[in-house]
Amino acid sequence: MDTGIGDVDGPKAAPSGALACPATFPASSSPASFATSAEATMGRHLARRLVQVGVSDVFAVPGDFNLTLLDHLIAEPGLRLIGCCNELNAGYAADGYARAKGVGACAVTFTVGGLSVLNAIAGAYS
Repeated sequence: MDTGIGDVDGPKAAPSGALACPATFPASSSPASFATSAEATMGRHLARRLVQVGVSDVFAVPGDFNLTLLDHLIAEPGLRLIGCCNELNAGYAADGYARAKGVGACAVTFTVGGLSVLNAIAGAYS
């Protein structure tokens, strides 16, 4: 089964007439408009969207569960990954970057890392 990202507007009929997952069939027959499963990953999509909204630096703390995402962020030509000592510092750095440039981003691992960065997020709203 092809797991590439296609049109997500709803189920489409397969050539046999049966309904299938929207991601199974490309929106057009043009091969250039349909990404293969090797190219279409959530990490790659997030990296491209960060560049599109104007982020050029991502503040990150590597952890067990975000290493694959960090690989995609590093591979994106328009992004620079900036390592931070801890999640709170990454959050504060992203907040300062957003205040200066308009939008900021940080990447941390979940559980303790996510809980720690919440303090910086709360501080950004104060």
